[in-house]
Amino acid sequence: MNRRHFLFDCEGVRLAATLDDAPGMVGLLLVSGGNEVRAGAWNGQAKFAARIAAQGYPVMRFDRRGVGDSEGENGEFRSSAPDIASALTAFRRECPRLTKIVAFGNCDAASALMLSCGMGIGAGIDAIVLSNPWTIEDDAQEEPAEVVRDHYRRRLTDPAAIRRLLTGKVSIGKLLRSLLSAARPAPTELSGLVAEMAEGIAAYPGRIRFLVAARDKTGQAFLARWDKSDTRIQVCPDATHSYVEVHAQDWLVARVIDVLEAA
Repeated sequence: MNRRHFLFDCEGVRLAATLDDAPGMVGLLLVSGGNEVRAGAWNGQAKFAARIAAQGYPVMRFDRRGVGDSEGENGEFRSSAPDIASALTAFRRECPRLTKIVAFGNCDAASALMLSCGMGIGAGIDAIVLSNPWTIEDDAQEEPAEVVRDHYRRRLTDPAAIRRLLTGKVSIGKLLRSLLSAARPAPTELSGLVAEMAEGIAAYPGRIRFLVAARDKTGQAFLARWDKSDTRIQVCPDATHSYVEVHAQDWLVARVIDVLEAA
């Protein structure tokens, strides 16, 4: 594997990027979520990139403006469309043999990709892989009933949690509020951020794959708020948000390779 670092411009500032080069003509652009640097949590994105490149696909990672080694102001995921567009241009410049590009994002990077498609960025991307898309408007927003129910299903199989309940160490008032929340019917229409994301990809012509880690609250919230009949969704059993489990890492690589092969 040939790994090298470089800089590229975005609206007058310099962004830092890493390319794991490989001989293939289909490349993978990794978009980081939150304020995570391009190496990822516990170097997860760097390891992921190395595994994909080992299969023959070039992989580019970059730090969004104001994050990691990149200059500029951090405007968070809603303002990252120019960063993604500039990264696509830089990827093609650094790998001129590329004929197609697949983009991958986890958490609000997935949301950023969906919103960016509605701003015309999708024209430069041949397929997108959207993992655990972020659908939460603000900290005050209630968790979907499905997320609450999953939480209590797990708690009821935990002996320590049951002991806490029986010994009075759990707030009964909080428990009752949570149970009432779990009984709420699911919303029948998309709204807010979720509606914006759906609108962003509505006219996108390329392949879309949604990936969800079954034990991740962000992923569960997405499933609760999204169209449940969407056949593009695949769920990894017993996986957490960053797919740190060995079986989840293998599953993630396999799903992304599937999309790269079909691009």
